[in-house]
Amino acid sequence: MLLLISFLAGLISLIAAIYFYFYVKKQSAGTPRMKEISEAIKEGAMAYLKREYKTLAVFVIIVAIALYFFISPSTSVAYVFGSFCSALAGLIGMSTALKANVRTANAAKRGLSKAFSVGFYGGAVTGLAVVGLALMGVSAVYYFFNDPEIVLGFSFGASSLALFAKAGGGIYTKTADIGADLVGKVELNIPEDDPRNPAVIADNVGDNVGDVAGMGADLFDSYVSSVVAAMILGAVFLKDVYILLPLIISAVGIFASIIGAFFVKTKKNPSNSLNNGTYMTCVLFAIFSYFVIYFLSLDIGIFYAIVAGLAAGIVIGLTSDYYTSPDKSPTLRTAESSKTGAAINILSGFSYGSISVLPPLIGISIATMVSYYFAGLFGIAMAAVGMLAITGMIVSADAYGPIVDNAKGIAEQSKLGKKVIKVADMLDEAGNTAKAITKGFAIGAAGLTVIALLTVYAQIVGIKVIDIMNPLVLAGALIGVALPPVFSALLILGVGKNAFRMVNEVRRQFKEIPGLLSGKGKPDYAKCVDIATKGALKELIIPSSLAIIAPLLVGFVLGVNALGGFLAGSILSGLVFALMMANAGGLWDNAKKYIEEGNFGGKGSDAHKAAVIGDTVGDPFKDTAGPSINTFLVVMSLTSSMFASLIATYALIHG
Repeated sequence: MLLLISFLAGLISLIAAIYFYFYVKKQSAGTPRMKEISEAIKEGAMAYLKREYKTLAVFVIIVAIALYFFISPSTSVAYVFGSFCSALAGLIGMSTALKANVRTANAAKRGLSKAFSVGFYGGAVTGLAVVGLALMGVSAVYYFFNDPEIVLGFSFGASSLALFAKAGGGIYTKTADIGADLVGKVELNIPEDDPRNPAVIADNVGDNVGDVAGMGADLFDSYVSSVVAAMILGAVFLKDVYILLPLIISAVGIFASIIGAFFVKTKKNPSNSLNNGTYMTCVLFAIFSYFVIYFLSLDIGIFYAIVAGLAAGIVIGLTSDYYTSPDKSPTLRTAESSKTGAAINILSGFSYGSISVLPPLIGISIATMVSYYFAGLFGIAMAAVGMLAITGMIVSADAYGPIVDNAKGIAEQSKLGKKVIKVADMLDEAGNTAKAITKGFAIGAAGLTVIALLTVYAQIVGIKVIDIMNPLVLAGALIGVALPPVFSALLILGVGKNAFRMVNEVRRQFKEIPGLLSGKGKPDYAKCVDIATKGALKELIIPSSLAIIAPLLVGFVLGVNALGGFLAGSILSGLVFALMMANAGGLWDNAKKYIEEGNFGGKGSDAHKAAVIGDTVGDPFKDTAGPSINTFLVVMSLTSSMFASLIATYALIHG
């Protein structure tokens, strides 16, 4: 009965996503010029996704064969199914965003309220499709195999695909963004989404493949991983009802998200509307969770653990909001520092980003201690479920960001007028803040999830204590600490290499195409899209593969205890790097936008040029490396748990 409820909740979520999809679809797509730009973005995005999925299909087949022979055929099947569901969630979300962007731009002609509704409901399709597919997938796998450890294979498939999707999408979007900004804004002093810029379509495509398909797959993986970790610990420590409890709590989170989504409307302030929708979802979820615990006659301590996780999520969101919002002190001071040049702008943003790490980590620490006190190790896992249960609303707000960003670009390229562009700017400003909050939330949620997964790994191999004084454990921990910054560096270097190609191509076109800068020539958008696509797929292979190869090497070479230390070390440094980069990047972005509103000299001033450089540094921080680290941590944790028995057996045989 409980399993049926969770499956039906996932189905209802998909039905709600379909409702919002048809709401968006029936809106007008505007003028022929708007449709032409939207179609160009769609072609580039779908071409990238098609090539990416073809590449990843080979990877999925190889891993599935390895799991079939080394783990079990059932795990292999679950892995393939998890990969498929993750890919499908990304595809559904991006397809909807590509329809919503032009319709949001056209709706801006009718005012802020209408445009906001179209943009948010477009994002809601992604959010509700992600959680619906995730919950239906986990419920189906558990129904057929009746073993939480087989469901771990489903989670591994979702996570490994999400890592490639997030890393690849992040490299793509920042390649195009940097190429467009450095040549267009800094060198030629033309507007951000000017149709003369050859990289402008690739930039718009990047918003979709990075922030919609990539982030959707990212939170799909964290959502599934938290549920599976709690199911496994429920099976280890408690009765059968505890195995299904994470599914039921996730189900009521879906109901809370759907209700919250219907109440998100605005007349004046889009940011407040998004925040109010999230707060309403949190309150409803807490109430629903209490009644679930009450009616199932379970220990009230589990409810306190769930609320602790939810509270930690709110703390992380509020911290990201404070350190990235355009009307808060860190952003304003960073914008002002731009008057002295790019160096002080970068130093300020980096420093505030580093300070912003402390409150979320304190929040996660308190949530971990409170949940353990009230419900033991199972409580820690349920805290992660509590934080991620409102993923439907969180992803809705996140996907809203790239939709309205694209809408602003389409409005500018279609010359819809200052009034419409002003509406689009208001939507985009709220979208930037929403994306920054969501990235912080996703990182924090992954933090609690990987702590729960570390417990799962320890249970599988029989580790009771990770003894840091053990030389092998210390060696593993030091290697683990080093991996997240190395992973980040590889991704940012990948962006740098690909952006170098893009900058040279944009410069070439402005130099060689007659009349391009004056608006008489036509840029070759397809060439820039092709550079971003090929480069992203090439540069993502090594850093993404590291997430699977590194824990296996540590485990087989140094042993199961060292691998426990490795996971602990990677969690600690990974959370610091991920939060710092995500928040610093969002801060630099909004500092630039604050100057573009006419402050400190406005567009074209020296302060603006310095802020654009700061934003260019922040782009791969917040959209490539930062939010990819959380998926990197989850994949390493799942790889360790998936192969834990094999590693332990190998250690016994070889002493």
